[in-house]
Amino acid sequence: MTGLTNYRWLLLFILCVLPCPSWAELEIRAPGQQQLQLALAPVAAQSPKETTAGRKLRRILQQDLALSGLFQFTPRSSFFSAAQKPALHSSQVPFAQWRLLGSELLITGQVRQEQQRLTVNWRLFDVRQQRLLTGKRYRGKASQARYMAHAFADHVLWRLTGKEGPFNSRIAYIGKATGHKELYIMDVNGAHNLRLTNHQSLVLNPDFAPHAKEVLFTSYKQGNPDLYRKELYTGNEAVVSSREGLNIAGRYGPEGRRVALTLSKDGNSELYLLGPGGRLQKRLTHYWGIDVDPSWSPDGKRLAFVSERLGRPQIFTLDLKSQDVSQFTFNGRYNATPAWSPNGKWLAFSRLVDEHFQIVIQHVDSGQERQLTHGSGNKEHPRWSPDSRFLVYSNDAGGQKSIYIMRRDGTAAKRISPANSDCSHPAWSGRW
Repeated sequence: MTGLTNYRWLLLFILCVLPCPSWAELEIRAPGQQQLQLALAPVAAQSPKETTAGRKLRRILQQDLALSGLFQFTPRSSFFSAAQKPALHSSQVPFAQWRLLGSELLITGQVRQEQQRLTVNWRLFDVRQQRLLTGKRYRGKASQARYMAHAFADHVLWRLTGKEGPFNSRIAYIGKATGHKELYIMDVNGAHNLRLTNHQSLVLNPDFAPHAKEVLFTSYKQGNPDLYRKELYTGNEAVVSSREGLNIAGRYGPEGRRVALTLSKDGNSELYLLGPGGRLQKRLTHYWGIDVDPSWSPDGKRLAFVSERLGRPQIFTLDLKSQDVSQFTFNGRYNATPAWSPNGKWLAFSRLVDEHFQIVIQHVDSGQERQLTHGSGNKEHPRWSPDSRFLVYSNDAGGQKSIYIMRRDGTAAKRISPANSDCSHPAWSGRW
């Protein structure tokens, strides 16, 4: 667990954000269709160590920004010699030359390393207006360089769209690298995999707390499917619910104090609400059919869940105040694992289409739906990024389950879990 303690060293944000109304209303409505020409200059450095760090920073920043679908990158092969010089102020930037290359935006960076401490300066310039849009300075341990790139990628999206990016967050998943299904965590780009449990058993269904750095999950460690929580910084682990029968699919409420889950202690699989410390607050459903996979609306007033009460698994919503239940999905013969988007507009879920499960999103208000994945392999357990722009899911195309990430429109699907590993049940954290 020593690797997890490094998260304590995450970063100081300095420098003010400079207003520039010309970009303030830009929105990523259809990734790939509204692309801005961005030049990403080499990160200025003075030593071989700094040069290596700068290349890593630039590579991660470009990967993050490319995933957003907002940018087309000016080819580095077309850069001129002036691009190699540090340019942290507008007076140092040869805007006319960048404009000749067709660049609308320019990112420059500078890295300095003293022993094991790193300082990174980033700048985002508007080439057309010849001015600085924003700048950030990050300080931290050299081993945390990737977070300095992720954090600035998030900041760039915020500066251009008004909504922060999701790249400085984490993805939990279940992996079988040890031969047992254990809980793991990784960066959004698939780097820095860490195993969190050593239960040597069956671990399932992770979920991040919305504010604290902890994870809920179900484990058969003691022979029964019990619900656990684990603190990521300390490694401390505790049982939340070990009632007889199922204690599965625990999901934190938006405030982080309540947990919705499925229990079978009364003989049937029903939804329940737990309070702090795992105290039973309320039974939420009372039907003969199996009720599973709760997902909270962002305002904490409703739950989406899966029920067989009509004979086939469909998705329903439950109003927690009135206890009214409404059917949400009407299409498809098998819909499962709903996930409410953080902006409250969409539910993502898996639907059985022909012989395979595919990812579908449905608008909460209009009911309009869109199938995002196609082809062979089962795509299951979708979860949203904290900015509602991306989805993570499992895909067993090729015979082995892997974790994939894609944009909300279904484009740019990319495997992020380790190769030749069996990975499933992803969960996406809030911003770190």
